[in-house]
Amino acid sequence: MPGTTLSPWTMSYFAAACIFLVVGQGAMVAGYGYPFAAVEAPGTLAVVHVVAIGWLGLLMAGALLQFVPVLVAAPLRGGRLAPPALALLIPGLLLLVGGFAALGGAEGVSPAMLPSGALLLAMGFGLVIIMLATTLLMVRPLPLPARFVAVGLGALIAAVLAGAAFTLVLSGTVTNYAAIALLLNGVPLHAALGLGGWLTFTAIGVSYRLLPMFMLAPDDTRATSRAVWWTGAAALAIVVASIVSIAVDSDGMEGARSVATFLAVSAAVLYSADVLRLFHERRRKIVELNIRASYAAFAALFASVVMFALPITRAAAGERAAALVYLFVFGWLTGLGLAQLYKIIPFLTWLECYGPVLGRSAVPRVQDLVEEKRASIWFFVYYSAVIAATLSLFAESPAAFRVATLAQLCATVGLMVELVRARMLSYVAAPLRLPAGAPRPHLFLPISRPQE
Repeated sequence: MPGTTLSPWTMSYFAAACIFLVVGQGAMVAGYGYPFAAVEAPGTLAVVHVVAIGWLGLLMAGALLQFVPVLVAAPLRGGRLAPPALALLIPGLLLLVGGFAALGGAEGVSPAMLPSGALLLAMGFGLVIIMLATTLLMVRPLPLPARFVAVGLGALIAAVLAGAAFTLVLSGTVTNYAAIALLLNGVPLHAALGLGGWLTFTAIGVSYRLLPMFMLAPDDTRATSRAVWWTGAAALAIVVASIVSIAVDSDGMEGARSVATFLAVSAAVLYSADVLRLFHERRRKIVELNIRASYAAFAALFASVVMFALPITRAAAGERAAALVYLFVFGWLTGLGLAQLYKIIPFLTWLECYGPVLGRSAVPRVQDLVEEKRASIWFFVYYSAVIAATLSLFAESPAAFRVATLAQLCATVGLMVELVRARMLSYVAAPLRLPAGAPRPHLFLPISRPQE
């Protein structure tokens, strides 16, 4: 991977993210949140934020600390901010969840925890944005994948600010009309910025760099790729303008939201065409499991976005199109995240452990750190469970949903065990496992001082 340097705290972000994913899925299995409660119920909001911020947000932040320097071929700026950022994000999320629990009637917690959590989250994500934005600002002109990341960071800022405003209203700290109107009408826009802007738009940009690398496909910028950026960025700009219009009590942007939906669907279709082109033009005919497991994630993105644009499927998907949101979050974002973790963690472990002795000792291949046959079974179970859970939401069957999410949780834990085994070098043949001078990697902490 050209330009690769190790981000020492990326593995810590990944470990925390995986814990929150298990917690979020465990809560659904236990009956917390939708469909066992209303979409706007405090329990649902708690589970949604555990998954969106705890799992997906930390996963993306940790991945970008590693990959933004690769995208721009420049070192990460301010890398020492990574541990304090993580130290702010985790308690911030716990305070936020505690505040939602208080709204649900739990004892020992207070709604005042909501704005406190939002403040810590804003500070934590602010440090992440400082690191990534200052790194991007050092490069001119920005490569196309990096421009996706830049827009994604803008969406993150808008999503955090809107979310912080919501917490002020929910906690009773602010009671003015504009803030209340923003809470009543702006939640879908806040979700669009977080899931569509920050997480999806950024993931698309990074994939434009990583997919050609993993598949040995042409790494050129096509007109369709530029069109994905323009249409997606325009859709997100309309979403931001809509939030502002709600805050200033204007209805001037209501008609524009259908334009944003059209642009988002167009971006998803064009991106799907680019993914198919990369697959057909690849020189590596037999791709690794992380790419094969990503195919289902791409299909989930296409299906969920297109079905959301169709009134008949959107209406059939339950409260606020819950079934389609579930497919988007767990089929597309989580599926892609797990698939790429299956490549990223062994690769970073290989660099960390064997990089210091390359050329001086025999070392294993990256593929020797994993057992694809075993992991492919877990990926099959995971995606099958996501499909079953989505269908159960369409069928309004909470019992079937609980069984499907239990299977999904089991598959997730199985994949995480595989990642831990890769991290512990469990699959590496004993004679090659730790040659002289090769440091044994810690499970989730860096083994050396952070690189600046």
